[in-house]
Amino acid sequence: MEISVLLLSYIAILGFILGFVVSKTNFCTMGAVSDWVNIGDLSRFKSWMFATAIAILGVTIFEFLSYFDLNDSRIPYRNSVFSWPRYILGGLMFGIGMTYASGCGNKVLIRIGGGNLKSIVVLLIAGLMAYIMTRTDFYGVIFHSWMNPISPDLAVLGIDDQSLPTIISFITSSSNTAYYKLIIGLLTGLAILYYIFRSGTFVKNMDNVVGGFIVGSVVALAWYLTGSSLGEEWIETNNFLDSPLPGVGVQSFTFINPMGESIIYLSQSANMYYLTFGVTALLSVILGSFVYSIMSKNFRIEWFQSKEDLKRHIIGAVLIGIGGVLSLGCTIGQGVSGVSTLALGSFVTLISIVIGASIAMKIEYYNAVYEDCSFFDSLRSSLADLKLIPNKFRALEKI
Repeated sequence: MEISVLLLSYIAILGFILGFVVSKTNFCTMGAVSDWVNIGDLSRFKSWMFATAIAILGVTIFEFLSYFDLNDSRIPYRNSVFSWPRYILGGLMFGIGMTYASGCGNKVLIRIGGGNLKSIVVLLIAGLMAYIMTRTDFYGVIFHSWMNPISPDLAVLGIDDQSLPTIISFITSSSNTAYYKLIIGLLTGLAILYYIFRSGTFVKNMDNVVGGFIVGSVVALAWYLTGSSLGEEWIETNNFLDSPLPGVGVQSFTFINPMGESIIYLSQSANMYYLTFGVTALLSVILGSFVYSIMSKNFRIEWFQSKEDLKRHIIGAVLIGIGGVLSLGCTIGQGVSGVSTLALGSFVTLISIVIGASIAMKIEYYNAVYEDCSFFDSLRSSLADLKLIPNKFRALEKI
């Protein structure tokens, strides 16, 4: 238990830093998509990409130096079974859901720390959905029964896992996967950095720079803590316990499944046995945000403005709870932690989340301008705006 307390203490520190800095810099993945879709501003989107690049580079170097092996991570990002239906449908659901819930999993926690009571409702509902998805037959009956048969197992083809280096190594008939992990990881991370910094405009807003750097660094450090010698001792010690602690394994920050774990933690009267990595991260992010909001005098109690507002957030919470578990993560869990492993499914999920959020935002915009338009008219026009369907199928004039 002592090793568990020590490791979770480190995670609590990282979570506190994450919550404090994200609150300070307004790092927000939903806001990043909104800025891009609605006003064509990529500043916050680049901050998200910066976080991803830092995480990729950190994981690539740590793994090359043999500090850890992410093929055995608790969330199987690199699983050989390429569950594309999970990634696409779950990502779309999560992207739409975070639009209606006024934020992704991480933003929900940040808003709670800032006094937003609406986000507490979102947390409880999303947590309940995550609990149902992971601890009942709901996922198996509704999703796994039809998704698994159409999800190819790459191992049948001789591909050990779904990471891009492993796939490329197989295509090129090379056995030196470690070399490919290093080269592809470095090239990917550096290419993203080049895109972000080439114009010079990104550095003009230091909040975006600092926010992206800290988020990416925290993700990489969490991988290091749970995957290196300290993490190995944590896992090995847990394996010898008569009642092994839940949630032990190589992992980094993600927030939807931990919402479900938090439901269990609270239902057990905050029993320390149920204080997992995820619950620790969740609580410490809230605390970090709370401290910043008090220091900056930005703490404000907020509640639903109308029944429609309540309905909107409930729908969003259900979607992010189900979608986040289905896709194996949120905009941080898959969009940064997952992508840092270079797993193909993480990239698919990330793209699906962005598309889902973009469609939802466009539909809302059209509904606001054309009050009498039908859902399908606004949907078709939104898809045309995003160039997902030919412009001739547009039903409404572009705005």
